[in-house]
Amino acid sequence: MATPNKLPKRVSTALINALSAGVVPRVGLEHIAVGREQEMQALLQDLDNIAGGGSGFRFVIGRYGAGKSFTLQLIRNHAMERGFVVADADITPERRLAGSGGSSVATYRELMKNLSTKSRPDGGALATILERWIAGIQTQVAQETGKKSTDAGFDDLVEAKIREVTKDVADLVNGFEFANVIIAYWNGYRTDDDTKKDFAMRWLRGEFATKTEAKAALGVRVIIDDENWYDYIKLFARFVSDIGYKGLLMMLDEVIHLYKISTTISRQNNYDKLLAMFNDAMQGRVTYLGTLIGGTPQFLEDPRRGLYSDPAWQRRTSQSRFASKAGIQDAIGPVIRLEPLTREEILTLLERLVQVHVAHYNLKKPLTKQELQEFLQAIINRLGAEALLTPGEIVRDFMSVLNILHQNPKLTFNQLIQGSNFQPTRSQSAPQADEGSEYAEFTV
Repeated sequence: MATPNKLPKRVSTALINALSAGVVPRVGLEHIAVGREQEMQALLQDLDNIAGGGSGFRFVIGRYGAGKSFTLQLIRNHAMERGFVVADADITPERRLAGSGGSSVATYRELMKNLSTKSRPDGGALATILERWIAGIQTQVAQETGKKSTDAGFDDLVEAKIREVTKDVADLVNGFEFANVIIAYWNGYRTDDDTKKDFAMRWLRGEFATKTEAKAALGVRVIIDDENWYDYIKLFARFVSDIGYKGLLMMLDEVIHLYKISTTISRQNNYDKLLAMFNDAMQGRVTYLGTLIGGTPQFLEDPRRGLYSDPAWQRRTSQSRFASKAGIQDAIGPVIRLEPLTREEILTLLERLVQVHVAHYNLKKPLTKQELQEFLQAIINRLGAEALLTPGEIVRDFMSVLNILHQNPKLTFNQLIQGSNFQPTRSQSAPQADEGSEYAEFTV
């Protein structure tokens, strides 16, 4: 971890802007991560298993503000550093796991849009993945044969090696068409045919609406649609492992939107799709693929509409009797439950936020430990039960305090905190369980 004074301005800017707005930063999370050591150790072990040709499937469960999105983002960054391709998407009313009218393939499209690698961490990495792979094969052929790219027969040798990789994928379900599209991309690449490359990219991103359109453009008879989108996620995981990456990590957050589906049959269809994905991973029917699902206790445990309404899901995800009686967590199980941070961990988090703020603005007088304790106590007094305190309920408030003090040098910490206008909005209108905003507000 970089020391505060050496924190790159790009990183400190991203941290301050995101945290002040109540959203999870994409970069720099390692500078403010506190606690969750056991959870992260389990998830990092999953990455090792996936890189070895296995698979993984985890639920990261916590109430709003407990750090689900933060934990997912943190493991996302670790995965890219370790050489994984990562794809993430939020489930929304328009993006589901199962459904008609394009609602399922919309999830696939979002995953492909957000496809990221270490060199392209902000998404849109699909073309980069393909072109770096092709360039690597060209370099390999040149080294092995002594030929130049302009020599006769060079492209044929490159294509032969490309077909070696695609043959492995072609043997899988729906893999033949997938392999043909990869070859079509290569043909566009070797002839500088941008139209053919664009057709291949559109197909891989799930953007063709009809089979007729795909056949005319690429000569393939299938498209990625609501029914088969997950098959192509599995294919893509195998493909990226074949071309030098450690595997594919797929992350789906905000699955509470599946819980909110009003039609029982539609909701159950989505739970069944999730179950098929879970079984694939647990039974070893998929390789080089990890799946992380971010949800709330309500989504998981509600016996009427949550996963527990399905006996198959309840059997697979309910907490072990031995773990629950002992008050501990089984980190090997499929469900990682995020418990509230301790008071000491929250104080450490506040200290790290101060360090980031001081480094970013080059301040000389940071808040003291005593002032941090006073802030935390003021939050506890106004929000109520200390046991229910979550990072999301205090981070935005605290960033507001730091920003206000920075902009008003004559205002003291005690004047701000002890003033009658200091009021976290959660205490004014507390959200219903798991239904409210992910962050409390701070008003002055």
